[in-house]
Amino acid sequence: MKCAIYGAGSLGTVLGAYMTKNGAEVELINRNEAHVAALREKGAHITGTVDFTTPVKAVTPKEMEGKYDVFFLMTKQLYNKDVVTFLKPFLSEEGVIVTFQNGLPEPGIAEIVGKNHTMGCVVEWGATLLEPGVCVLTSEPDSLSFHMGGMEGITEKQIKAVKELLEKMCPVHMEENLLGARWSKLLINAAFSGIGTVVGGTFGDVFGYKDSRRLAVRCMKECIDVGHAAGETFAPVQGKDITKLFYYKNKMKRAFAMFLMPIAMKKHGAIEPSMLQDIRHGKPCEVDAINGVVCDWGRKYKIPTPVNDRIVEVIKKEQSGELKPERANLSRFQDLIQA
Repeated sequence: MKCAIYGAGSLGTVLGAYMTKNGAEVELINRNEAHVAALREKGAHITGTVDFTTPVKAVTPKEMEGKYDVFFLMTKQLYNKDVVTFLKPFLSEEGVIVTFQNGLPEPGIAEIVGKNHTMGCVVEWGATLLEPGVCVLTSEPDSLSFHMGGMEGITEKQIKAVKELLEKMCPVHMEENLLGARWSKLLINAAFSGIGTVVGGTFGDVFGYKDSRRLAVRCMKECIDVGHAAGETFAPVQGKDITKLFYYKNKMKRAFAMFLMPIAMKKHGAIEPSMLQDIRHGKPCEVDAINGVVCDWGRKYKIPTPVNDRIVEVIKKEQSGELKPERANLSRFQDLIQA
């Protein structure tokens, strides 16, 4: 079986290192020639909550050859139309593209390659690219997991092959409710990646302060309200029903959600949002595929999303250089924090 991680940045390099170290053959594909050169010369060095180095096979897109049975897709969803169209001729007859992207990417990918070639995987851990060839795993090793599912037409054979590859790193939970798992991940990303990018900090900087934690709880409530209006059932996250934990309809339940948040998220406090990493590197970020999705679906189902609307507005100003990612930006949310 020929498999590759396309867009092997921080998450992809960590996954590729674990897979290779534990016996799988996988290509790490990235357009960043300096990163590819470092991986070839020194191997993948994974640090942070772990510390190991392993040789990996790394190539650039122009060096790809033959047909691939599995593509683990880790590029930004912004570029999906071009990227998936590029990958399609390299896909084997029964090959699959497994998207690890944020938001709700599967339907768009399926339009290009077909539902029977489209799978989705929710990543419940974080990583940061420190320098070419070196990535920081920012989640605790005992909190790593994947939640995976396929679209209509995906076979048991395809599922088994992908699951066995991902289990080279950590446990894989099969999702009958793939869109429910997507909505659960979207809820977490909207709150912690969104607000983390607003304040220029980590997930811990979101839940570690009362004002940002209160805003995060409101952000999550909006996402749950929108998802329920769309008829979606949120999937459990690492065995926990996050809608029961964080949804509220009164001040007492909101206070409980705020109290619980640091406990529920403590193993992921060091995660730096990928949107913030992009802004710091002068790249366009995925706010439209994260908080923007909540806003779009809210408009569709007539559910107000003032917190997510404001997060999108502020992050786009950060992206344009009008604002810096910093905690002072919370002053722009005071009316929502106090509500």
